[in-house]
Amino acid sequence: MKKFIGVLIAITGTICVHGQSKLGNFYVTWGYHRDQYTRSTIHFKDTKTDDYNFTLEKAKARDKPDFHDFFNTPLTVPQYVINIGYFFAKKPEWGIEVSWDHLKYVVTDNQVMHLKGEIRGKSYDLDTLVTPAFVHLEHTNGNNYLMVSAVRRIRLLQETHFKNHLSVLVKAGAGGLVPKTDSYIMGNHNDGPFRLSGFVVGSSVAIRYDIFRYVYVEGSVKGAFADYTSAKLYEQGRARHTFFSAQYIWSAGINIPFHG
Repeated sequence: MKKFIGVLIAITGTICVHGQSKLGNFYVTWGYHRDQYTRSTIHFKDTKTDDYNFTLEKAKARDKPDFHDFFNTPLTVPQYVINIGYFFAKKPEWGIEVSWDHLKYVVTDNQVMHLKGEIRGKSYDLDTLVTPAFVHLEHTNGNNYLMVSAVRRIRLLQETHFKNHLSVLVKAGAGGLVPKTDSYIMGNHNDGPFRLSGFVVGSSVAIRYDIFRYVYVEGSVKGAFADYTSAKLYEQGRARHTFFSAQYIWSAGINIPFHG
């Protein structure tokens, strides 16, 4: 996790250097969210250290907010977001943003799914109750989106004397999936490591209220398409699946205007 936060800081430094020569406005956002996921068909395969090649169709999954005992847990345990962005001086309604969205994705245990494929020499094509003793899959540390997005700001209201603003932000971008996947496949457990396991594209709409120029609060909705091309399982096992996610985000941040 620290490694990827370091990537954000490095990119931030580049943005800052650019901003100091050309002016503009730098900002940092921190927030928390709840998520929803569409059903997914998950393909499990390992023909080297085990012998299986099968799919589970229409898997249901949920988020894991970890908001209980919020004030006694580290800030990065619940589902959080951090955005680092820059609005350009010559076109102040346009910007660029780097974001790290820490979602959590848990396939619901003990649900009936259609199993199709081969497991250790036997073929299957039937509905079955999938228990944790057979398969348990979660991206809970997490289902992480590392994205770069273009930002368009549309000002709605502006109070000049106190420098308060109400704006709509529209964002669109893409990036990589960097999960730490936790799985049990027929008794074999694997947890991690963090690794690039696919790609994500998404867009969002946010309402931002800037207070006295330097502080703001924000509410947003973000939709994304995630394509896990190679999530690591035990030994040589891999999982592939795709799904859409919806995030409902509440956040706050600071503006850092540059003056040359």
